[in-house]
Amino acid sequence: MKKAFIELLLPRMASQEELKAAYRRLCMLYHPDKHRDPELKLQAERLFNLVHQAYEVLSDPQTRAIYDIYGRRGLEMEGWEVVERKRTPAEIREEFERLQREREERRLQQRTNPKGTISVGIDATDLFDRYDEEYEDVQGSSFPQIEINKMHISQSIEAPLTSTDTAILSGNLSTQNGNGGGSINLAFRRVTSAKGWGELEFGAGDLQGPLFGLKIFRNLTPRCFITTNCALQFSSRGIRPGLTTVLARNLDKNTMGYLQWRWGIQSAMNTSVVRDTKTSHFTVALQLGIPHSFMMVSYQHKFQDEDQTRIKGSLKAGFFGTIVEYGAERKISRHSILGATVSVGVPQGVSLKIKLNRASQTYFFPVHLTDQLLPSAVFYATVGPLVIYFAMHRLIIKPYLRAQKERELEKQRESTASDILQKKQEAEAAVRLMQESVRRIIEAEEARMGLIVVNAWYGKFVNDNSRKNEKVKVIDVTVPLQCLVKDSKLILTEASKAGLPGFYDPCVGEEKSLKVLYQFRGVLHQVMSADNEALRIPKQSHRIDADG
Repeated sequence: MKKAFIELLLPRMASQEELKAAYRRLCMLYHPDKHRDPELKLQAERLFNLVHQAYEVLSDPQTRAIYDIYGRRGLEMEGWEVVERKRTPAEIREEFERLQREREERRLQQRTNPKGTISVGIDATDLFDRYDEEYEDVQGSSFPQIEINKMHISQSIEAPLTSTDTAILSGNLSTQNGNGGGSINLAFRRVTSAKGWGELEFGAGDLQGPLFGLKIFRNLTPRCFITTNCALQFSSRGIRPGLTTVLARNLDKNTMGYLQWRWGIQSAMNTSVVRDTKTSHFTVALQLGIPHSFMMVSYQHKFQDEDQTRIKGSLKAGFFGTIVEYGAERKISRHSILGATVSVGVPQGVSLKIKLNRASQTYFFPVHLTDQLLPSAVFYATVGPLVIYFAMHRLIIKPYLRAQKERELEKQRESTASDILQKKQEAEAAVRLMQESVRRIIEAEEARMGLIVVNAWYGKFVNDNSRKNEKVKVIDVTVPLQCLVKDSKLILTEASKAGLPGFYDPCVGEEKSLKVLYQFRGVLHQVMSADNEALRIPKQSHRIDADG
């Protein structure tokens, strides 16, 4: 509760005079000597002590500097009690960053950051490209044959050794048309400075011999960096060296330019420009090399919805032929993103690529439909995934997510039930203590035709017809809001209103709003504000049109 009073006493960067004025106002409201009833006197004494403790925190130069720079999260940071007392905000910031680094180092010791990919290639050409007369005499040939013709599995883990050193272990297994193999790699990465890092890699596999590699990253300027990767691959044909260098530069705030040179078995020069904004991602690339030279243009549009929907398309043309790809991806749960891409090319044919990202794991299913450009294959590759997705989303995904959300909310309510009950009792006690002050405030506001809160509710409101089965969960906060009125003004900062005296959270974990019906200069006004949204009344835009 003390933290809530800290946010009520003043917004961040408020003056010392504003702090003292807020402190005096709350002391007058909760002073035990102003209440004769023994129960109210006891409640007032407890709230008065909380206000005093919050004032002590904000009166201290060090804790006040922490609050002004980092807000409440700065005060909650462990370790300040052993820090030498500082005077300047710069020194406070330095100490805060040091404590954050120490906390991150502790987290590093417990994190392995596993990443993995599973790819399953499917040959479904028998669905669209087959001669039925060839199978008339073969038993069971009336059904198209769908086969898995290749598979790839890769996995890697990171083990932080120190704050600057990391060991990376990775491996992969591949099989195609009955033949397969695998490899294992071990890398050591060291962050040498804020401008760069280096990495040594050792690898071995059954298809290829030992591998030794060195990778270096370096920031040349604040807007330019270079990456160099050199490797020695040992095989039965001898030593095969390779070198790849990438030079990148920020062209503007959202645009990067890349220049890549690769020397070795597949030598090539590649240049590309990538522009990434909040609503789009655009790439254009040109490569000249052996055996492939090509030009590629791709565009991705990002919709600003809660499902993070994206649609994309690309055109790639070179010595190997021409490929057109289009697709979409969408977030289906908190940690999962599902995407599908249709690839149409000459001479590659038609393929459907389905990808599921689940946290740090990727599942990829390329389905080859036909070697020819058949309109039927393109149609079914486009329409089929859409129909299946919307059916699954409506019948499986949406009900599952709704049930999962309810379970999480129920679990959160159970874990915070006792805390919420205590805050409810504190809020009710605060409201009882406010009654006399509110009466005087209303008399003063009526005399000047000022601001009078007619009704105020806080909690979960249901206005959407699609959510009509949900239960409204609100509490009456008319008295606490009126108590905050000063000189016909009410100002609330950008913080959860559940922490205000006289308030509590009526619906833990759910979206909340504050709805206020108030009178100013004899005219009714109404406003609804989101929980963490700043609010300032009165305003002309809140006025209720009498003609409506």
